[in-house]
Amino acid sequence: MTATLPAQRTVLERFPAGHPRGSWPADEYAAAQRAQGTDACVVMDLASDQFLVVTYTAHP
Repeated sequence: MTATLPAQRTVLERFPAGHPRGSWPADEYAAAQRAQGTDACVVMDLASDQFLVVTYTAHP
């Protein structure tokens, strides 16, 4: 049996969830990162009430 380690998450930027435009600033930032070749996505961190733009790296 082989154990698989979860991917490591790197937070690139944080945006407040209470922003008048909602997650749009985070979505725009993530899109700009993807345009530069970084595989970024937006996730919601409920504990801090923020949208996080993150990238994942797999463990070797």
